[in-house]
Amino acid sequence: MNVNGVGTAGYLAWQGARRAQQNVTGKSFAEQVNNMAGTPKVYQIFSEEDMLWSGGNGTGLSYYLKYAENSTEDDPIVIAKGVDENGDEFEKTIHINKVNPKSATVVEMRALEAHMGVKKQDGFTSLPLEAGALGLNDRMDFMDMFKNVINNMKLLSQKRTVAYYQYSMQTYWDFMNKK
Repeated sequence: MNVNGVGTAGYLAWQGARRAQQNVTGKSFAEQVNNMAGTPKVYQIFSEEDMLWSGGNGTGLSYYLKYAENSTEDDPIVIAKGVDENGDEFEKTIHINKVNPKSATVVEMRALEAHMGVKKQDGFTSLPLEAGALGLNDRMDFMDMFKNVINNMKLLSQKRTVAYYQYSMQTYWDFMNKK
């Protein structure tokens, strides 16, 4: 099936032919372009049924989240795999019960968000917009980030946005209080 040029594999239909194109050295077209341009690696994210989340942010960080094979209800474990803001591939194991929103990376918070099924604002994110500027290993106090964005939205009289971020922040407080 192809809807508006997007194939069932999650990429534009014309990219299917381009992805398969190989040169005599065995490198894909994308690898050739990246090598010639001297640009960092590009991590292609395709949606699969068992993925919890896939995407990235403004730093170039792109990754997907899946439950690990040894994940259990008592010890949910998420695998994050992708490319960091420098174009280097990474894979991280995240034990959800050990995530601390007062000192977490954006990848840990995305894993927590996905595991908890937090309602996302307009389908996008439950995290403050500042999370879009964080790199793979940047640790932040997300609860302070929520407080700041709530105060800013109050100054702008954005009642709907204030209510949404209060809901999100409360969800993460509830998670911390259950531990």
